[in-house]
Amino acid sequence: MMVRPGLTTATATAAAALVALAATAALADPLPSWRDTDAKARLVGFVEAVTDPASGDYVTPAARIAVFDNDGTLWAEKPIYFQVLFAIDRLREMAGDDPSVLNSDALRAAAAGDMATVAASGAEGLLEIVAATHSGLSVEEFEAEVRAWLDVARHPQTGMTYAAMVYQPMLELLRYLRDEGFRTWIVSGGGLHFIRAFAEDVYNVPPEQVVGSTGEARYDAEGPAPRIAKDPGVAFVDDGAGKPLAIDARIGRRPIFAAGNSDGDFEMLEWTTAGDGPRFGMIVHHTDAAREFAYDREGHVGRLDRGLDEAEARGWLLVDMAEDWERVWPAGN
Repeated sequence: MMVRPGLTTATATAAAALVALAATAALADPLPSWRDTDAKARLVGFVEAVTDPASGDYVTPAARIAVFDNDGTLWAEKPIYFQVLFAIDRLREMAGDDPSVLNSDALRAAAAGDMATVAASGAEGLLEIVAATHSGLSVEEFEAEVRAWLDVARHPQTGMTYAAMVYQPMLELLRYLRDEGFRTWIVSGGGLHFIRAFAEDVYNVPPEQVVGSTGEARYDAEGPAPRIAKDPGVAFVDDGAGKPLAIDARIGRRPIFAAGNSDGDFEMLEWTTAGDGPRFGMIVHHTDAAREFAYDREGHVGRLDRGLDEAEARGWLLVDMAEDWERVWPAGN
């Protein structure tokens, strides 16, 4: 059969285009929203070293585990944790049906929108609000409530949806690590089922790779179908020293990469970087009041004090949001 010359030329052109496209992809910047600072160079250098079989720091894919805090690390956390804002909205709905649910100062302040009093109530007050609003539902019902809230609720200062207030540079980092054979886990002080409701859609992290705080629950087979029912009370708080314990119980391997933003993540970074072989600890430092929020040592949410003092001596990367990030949000700057 005779091959037409035009067809041969077209095929050659297409092949050349594919080669060029592949070469471009290979050279593409894996972290385009990170400025070309030392932070980006250290991240890329670490990933290249542990994934290169010829490197003395090579790590097998099975051991390439990276853990990330959520609030303040993957998405914003001001004026207060977004899960608490969800709980407050739900509390107001509950109080509309039954005002007697507002039986404490923290609950009354939350329903009134008094964020200063809610924040001042500390962890105890926040847990009380969460316990009052997260029980009485099955896991499936609760996660459906979270997704419905995320579809419509807006941040009181930015006007953005909460799912839009994720950090574009961190989305890129998650993707980059996965492309290089890492398994990425979320290890958060936030509620397990709250984060599972959106983690796969927003971060491409499946629910089985989410570790979080858990409330009391029970197996209920009395209804038309068995369910896991959420009850009042806190079973486990995944914060501080609880994070290494949860990682050991759920993951079963010490990570080689850990990222956080507050002193609640200190022990997770400490335990991760204390292991043998190449290790990477990273702290997101909120320095950008113009595009996000600026805070560290003061405040009730996302306090960074010890981590700020010890990061350099421990070899942890302190990411300066204002200096190291070209943009903050997926949409906009």
